[in-house]
Amino acid sequence: MAPRPPIYIPLAETQSTNTALREALTADPALPAGTVVYTHRQTAGRGQRGNSWEAEPGMNVTMSMLLRPDDVNAREQFTISERVALGVARSLGRHLPPSMPVEVKWPNDVYVGDKKICGILIENSLSGNRIDYSIAGIGINVNQTMFRSPAPNPVSLAQLTGLTFDVEGVMREVADEITALSAWDKDELHKLYHSSLWRRDGLHPYSTPDGTRFIAAIKSVAPDGYLTLLTDTGLIRRFAFKEVAAIL
Repeated sequence: MAPRPPIYIPLAETQSTNTALREALTADPALPAGTVVYTHRQTAGRGQRGNSWEAEPGMNVTMSMLLRPDDVNAREQFTISERVALGVARSLGRHLPPSMPVEVKWPNDVYVGDKKICGILIENSLSGNRIDYSIAGIGINVNQTMFRSPAPNPVSLAQLTGLTFDVEGVMREVADEITALSAWDKDELHKLYHSSLWRRDGLHPYSTPDGTRFIAAIKSVAPDGYLTLLTDTGLIRRFAFKEVAAIL
């Protein structure tokens, strides 16, 4: 059976689309997979690592999507992150030339070159050892051309192309692509994730939270999301999210 198309709930303003979608789900626990809450003005958007997400009103995609994976256990929850990040990357890639590949920076930021075009925050709800549902918050820089926050490397579709985009149209393309990827086999999805990784080739600088810096190449990302790096000294090191960061 083909996945159902997304259902959209527009909000004029909200602090966080993730919070708004969770509240809608509390009010109606039967909300179907693919439900999308979106807004033109998000006043307290959240990113990974506790960061805020800057979004000029009406200029960017600020959305949250409800996912109900029926075949994912708690140990496999990284496949949801892969699916969402790849859905965004594949959608945005259709708006950019081949010379500007859209890639996924582990674990799930979306980059063009060394610039961040999308941030993703996924919140999973568990029922026993299964994923009951996931809320994927997605912020995509679309038409904004000036960024005032201290974020070091934002970029938008407009900056990359010199064009103006239909923000809602971009959002719907992303939601459709994420929905389509729900039909993919998890192993095939993981292979695509690997081939789409930012800095997947060569040696690059990394740092750990204590300030230690080292040079390494990506060896693999495990299905559980752990990143394995091979250092320039031949040491193999394995990291969970927040245990290592790429240096720009």
